[in-house]
Amino acid sequence: MTTERRTFAGLATLVLILTLGGCSQPLGTREKGALVGGGLGAASGAIIGSTVGSPGAGAAIGGAIGALGGGLVGDQLQGQEGRTAQQQEQSEQQDREIQRQHSELERLEREKYGDEY
Repeated sequence: MTTERRTFAGLATLVLILTLGGCSQPLGTREKGALVGGGLGAASGAIIGSTVGSPGAGAAIGGAIGALGGGLVGDQLQGQEGRTAQQQEQSEQQDREIQRQHSELERLEREKYGDEY
């Protein structure tokens, strides 16, 4: 086995160990983005690196760049998810307040008009 193949095999094993080790807790959108980006970057880097005779270095560089890019995209998506959840909670809170006011209005009308209402 050549040095490049051993380096690539070592990097692939490391990525697999880190991936499986990171799965002990649910991954957030940011972490998923970094993981997917890192995997795609490492694969692309290995392919590009193999054309110039250095797949291990290509995988390492591609993986780092891919993880950074994927993490940034994931961070943006995670922020959007947070904003959407906050807007949903505000909407539900407003719906509860409208329902409370509607019930209060009905109660006041029953008090004023009695059974005629």
